[in-house]
Amino acid sequence: MPNEQNQPGEYDAILGGQNLIPKDAAVLGGVAGVKSRLASPIVEVRIAALSEALEYGEVGLDLLLQGLNDKSLQVKFAVYNLLKDRDESNIKWQLNNFFYSFNFDVITADNHGRENSRCVKSAKVFTEDLGDKIALQMVYIPGGTFQMGDREKSSAQPIHQVTIKPFFMGEYTVTQEQWKQIMKSDPSGWTGAKRPVEQVSWNEAVEFCDRLTQKTGNIYRLPSEAEWEYACRAGTTTSFYFGQKITKDLVNTTFEYSYTPSYPAYDDLDRDYVSRDSRMCTTGVGQFLPNAFGLYDMHGNVWEWCSDCYHSNYNGAPSDGSSWEIGGEENRRMLRGGSFDSTDYACRSMSHMSKLQTDRSCEVGFRVVIGLV
Repeated sequence: MPNEQNQPGEYDAILGGQNLIPKDAAVLGGVAGVKSRLASPIVEVRIAALSEALEYGEVGLDLLLQGLNDKSLQVKFAVYNLLKDRDESNIKWQLNNFFYSFNFDVITADNHGRENSRCVKSAKVFTEDLGDKIALQMVYIPGGTFQMGDREKSSAQPIHQVTIKPFFMGEYTVTQEQWKQIMKSDPSGWTGAKRPVEQVSWNEAVEFCDRLTQKTGNIYRLPSEAEWEYACRAGTTTSFYFGQKITKDLVNTTFEYSYTPSYPAYDDLDRDYVSRDSRMCTTGVGQFLPNAFGLYDMHGNVWEWCSDCYHSNYNGAPSDGSSWEIGGEENRRMLRGGSFDSTDYACRSMSHMSKLQTDRSCEVGFRVVIGLV
């Protein structure tokens, strides 16, 4: 006879998945079994139990919604994906409390850096409460495939295809108020609660991620170089996410000329020499328009630490978006995005440089990510 809804069978075998539950194991079935697996310390087991809960009607739905209170963002996101197409108002309300949409303007600029189009985009965000009314906004970055690398710089060659899994990334670089809330100090030279934290070494950025993980239960880390470039490009192939030319109205950076790629497709573009911008310091985050993923300040303001160690080129680089830790110089780590005192060449989506992981600079900060798989 089939099991009653709340009565487990004597044996209710489920697949072992990634060997988290041994294959052919006998496990508790029914709603009681789902409840048991939702209490597992293993995230993957809890996620598998969420799908199983849907088989048990309203009782299972209640268990599923309780998953929104799970400490793991991966579990919460699995609940969202299972229920996002449901029409019930109470479900939509609960999902929106966890994972909400925001709209923003995205522009493209012509070859002189002037705006030539504007549209409204939307992104999904969840907010991490750090306490004392200080929050960390994390933007959902959908997975995809892109061409990583730089035709003009041998250290970023060969250009190669990379497939990125979905992840969450900080809407902004980590600010001074966020850093101070977690680390109880502020090393920054250009002070301001909403300015990016700087004068932070790679080791200290990693320590921030570790403490943030302990505080929230979500596993925070630095992005890989591949994740960073993919997130910065947001589907574009131009030097900057808004086009080929940079101006002080689009990015917080100082520069001596407006960058024009040297490869043939762009040989007809103008190279305009301009005076250095007078800012010469960091600005508060979010003062310039974001890219199509809803990420701000990916060009300029501060260089951003990535997790990868330094390699002289991309020969042998991972194609799955993971951090490149094998070989290379482990005491040097990669930086992306340029800063307020960078040339526009350094601020391009594909540009990178390295520093000793113990180095600090008023031009260097970071943003955080959470992987979903």
